[in-house]
Amino acid sequence: PLLTLAHLGYLETDGSWFWLSPKVLRFSGSYLASARLPRAVQPALDRLAIRTGEAFSVVVLDGDQVVIVARSGPTRLLAYGLHLGARLPAHATSTGRVLLAAKPKGELSGWLKGRTLPRLTAHTVVEPRRLREVVQQVRQQDWCVASEEHELGVHAAAVPLRNLQGQVVAALNVVTGPQRLRSPGFERDLLPLLQDAAREARPLL
Repeated sequence: PLLTLAHLGYLETDGSWFWLSPKVLRFSGSYLASARLPRAVQPALDRLAIRTGEAFSVVVLDGDQVVIVARSGPTRLLAYGLHLGARLPAHATSTGRVLLAAKPKGELSGWLKGRTLPRLTAHTVVEPRRLREVVQQVRQQDWCVASEEHELGVHAAAVPLRNLQGQVVAALNVVTGPQRLRSPGFERDLLPLLQDAAREARPLL
């Protein structure tokens, strides 16, 4: 199988060892679209983490999951599985809801149709109608807070990352304590930091 993949160009080899070739990016349109994101956003993530002491990530949508493509912040939060390449359920995460809100309503209906939304905690929204309402609210306010819907003890907020054409290409989130996500403190202090970072990143995306 390895030799076959090498022959097809998905692996490279020196005769003894094999490694992935750039051609594997063709397997995932979502990853290909985000390939330059880590380099573009990493400085902003590092600045946010240093300034606040919290963990920040940039995430893209891939089917019914979101994938972390860049991150910065305290290593203590790695216990929550927020490492590079981690895949999380879109319906139960702040980033997933921001990315779902970027879909046209018809596409969102298609995404929801016939889909079973797993209940991950007692707080997870699993009713399609209720999730649609949540996503509509996210679309209107252009940010999202999700508390303990993916995992108990995990509280996060996210904003969209847009390119110069206005297209949402990713989401930027922060994982923090519940007290920092409560209004009006969140909207006064932390949300503006996320929004400023998203604006600064726009020419780079």
